[in-house]
This record gives sequence, C-alpha cells and structure tokens, in this order.
Amino acid sequence: MSSSTTTIGDRRELKRRETGAKRRHPATRSARAAAVRPGGPPVSYYIIASVVVVLTLLGLVMVLSASSVSSFHAGRSPWQYFSKQLMWAAFGTLALVITMRVPYERWRRWVLPILVVSLCSMVLPFVPGLGIRVGGARAWVKAGPFSFQPSEFLKVAVLLYCADLLTKRAHAMHVVKETLWPCLVVLGLSGALLLAQSDLGSAIVLGSIVLAVTFIAGAPMTPLAGVSAGMGALGLIFVMSAEYRRERWTAFLDLAAHKTNEGYQVWQGLIGIADGGLAGVGIGASRAKWGYLPLAHSDFIFAIIAEELGLVGVVAVLGSFLLLAFFGIQVALAAADRFGMLLAGGVTAWLCVQAIINVGGVTGTMPLTGLTLPFVSFGGSSLLTTMTAAGLLLNVARTSR
Repeated sequence: MSSSTTTIGDRRELKRRETGAKRRHPATRSARAAAVRPGGPPVSYYIIASVVVVLTLLGLVMVLSASSVSSFHAGRSPWQYFSKQLMWAAFGTLALVITMRVPYERWRRWVLPILVVSLCSMVLPFVPGLGIRVGGARAWVKAGPFSFQPSEFLKVAVLLYCADLLTKRAHAMHVVKETLWPCLVVLGLSGALLLAQSDLGSAIVLGSIVLAVTFIAGAPMTPLAGVSAGMGALGLIFVMSAEYRRERWTAFLDLAAHKTNEGYQVWQGLIGIADGGLAGVGIGASRAKWGYLPLAHSDFIFAIIAEELGLVGVVAVLGSFLLLAFFGIQVALAAADRFGMLLAGGVTAWLCVQAIINVGGVTGTMPLTGLTLPFVSFGGSSLLTTMTAAGLLLNVARTSR
C-alpha cells in the first residue's frame, strides 16, 4: 500500500514538474517565434535595417531633387512631391515598427480577411469617380487629396496567404493539388485583376513572390517549371495582344530607332546616366529633369541618381539591394520556424525582383514595365507596402536562430 502511494505521488510530482517546465519554456511555435534571441538580434537584422534606412533617406533626397523643377514649372510648390513622400515615409515607418514588433505568427489569424479585403479593393479602380488611369494602367484609386494603388497591398496579402497555407500543409508538399494549386488559384485571380488594369509589371512581381515561396517550401520542380513556363507564355500573349503594348515592350531591342516615340523615356534616361560619369554632376544639378525625362521622380529616379551621384551612387544603390538579397536569404535559412522562412524568402524575392525590373527598364536592358524602385521612387502606396514588408523581414531576422 505504501509502495503504491509513493508511486502515485511520484507520478504527480513528475507531472507537476513537466507542467512547470512548459510554463517556463513555452513549446508552441508562436511563442518561439515571439521570443527574441538571448544574445540580441543577429548581424543580418542590423544590416537589413541599415539598408532600408539608407535607401528611404536617399529616396527622399532624390525625389526632392528630381521633382522640384517640374513642379515649379507646373505652377505648384517645388516641395509638393517631397512633402507627400515624407508623409508616406512617416506612415511607412509606423507600419514597419508595427510589423517588426508584433510577433509575425499573429498575422496568420488574419490571412483570409486580409486577402479578401485586398482582392475586393482591386475592383475600386474600375468604379467611376474613384479609379484613375496613370501611364496607360487603370490601377489607381483617388479619394480626395489621397491616391493609392490597391495592387501594392495585394502583394502583402498574397505573400501572407501562401506562406500560411504552405506552412499548414508542409507534410503534403508532394501533393500538388493541396499545396501548389491553391496558391495558383489565388495568383490566377489576382493576376487576372492586374491584367484587367493593364498592370503587367505588378503581375510579374506577384508571380515572382508566389513562385519563390512555393520553391522555398519544397514544391516539386517539374510542375513548378511548367507553371513558370505557362505564366511566361500568358504574359507574352498579353503583351502581343495590343499594338501599343507590343511596341513598348519591343522598343528596348532597338532604342535608337524608337528614341522619339516608345523608347523616348529610356533614351533620355540613358543620356542622363552617361552624363553622370564617375562622381556625378552633383545633387540638384541634373539636366534630364528639366523637362527631358518624364517621370524622373518615380519610375526613372535611378537615372537621376546615376546622373547626379555618378557611378558612386549607382554602386551604392545596387550594392544595397545585393546586401538585402544576401542577408534576406540568410534570414530565411535561419528562421525560427517554417512560416518565418517562407515569409522572409518571399519578401526578399519581392523587393529584389522589383528592383531588378526597374533598373533593367531604366537602363534599357529589359522591357519597360512602369514599376517603382523599392524605397527610393516616389509613390505613397509603394513606399508604405515595401516598408511594411521590410518590417516583416526584420521581425523574422530578430527571432532567427
């Protein structure tokens, strides 16, 4: 009897100790993700944060430099675009702090509502009185003094959805219909809305995000390669379906022959880049922005950087994105859990692919798509969402192993 009592007491004591240990050391994946490393954030966290700060501050300076002349000539304040960009940078900083501080696992609870709201907002550009057309794309919504591009917020929503889905179904990555197909359904619906807005650039970036996340998650290569080829074919069909799109996309093959029409912007951008030389002509001294280069403060701000800061500025910008790519990959590899890994990998792919497309279009090495340079170009919704994405990346970095 005594032996039996002792055995039951020992079991109770063992159970009590296990319960106490669990309370002291939470074993849930969310708790692990929310805890900062004992030794503090890794080096990658500080480098990524520094890159975001440098690019954002550089963007503010260059937006002021590139837009002041055109604004003044249009009868507006030379500070107009800079003031708007500064306001959105403040909003973006707040969004970055929130997404960096709130444990990223918590965003999984709101994945479906965020996705549904983002998809519904894509219809707004087609509403009379709300939607406006900019640069051939009906992708903007204007409400009073504010305007925004719903497709920018859709990138965050689709990224969160795919990362959450592929985390839940990690055990079934070999079953394509349970993992790859649901992601492609969301991508197909989003891509159709983007193409309806004539926003092929955002569709390409969104496709890159989904493909990157599914690749990192371990989707089978054969169907993934087939999907990539199919997306490329659909994009080509869309481009060739209209003469103005076809001419715009093929102009980069012979810029000299199209320098007075479809290739005018790129040709003027290349002239500005060539004028920059090694050290540039100096901040504020660009000649291209004096009515020669359209959209100098947004899509073509890289050309103004090259002209005013020269090769030094070009290396600084490209080097910053290379650092972001390298350390973003390191953060994904060292993430505390699968969701963090997919989130970090998707954000890194998004920012770097968009930078490559922008710089490629400005330098004439790729077709022109009208995408902004992340953190640098003028654009409120673009700056807000890229800083939000950077906050998610920093969140994963500060909790990485």
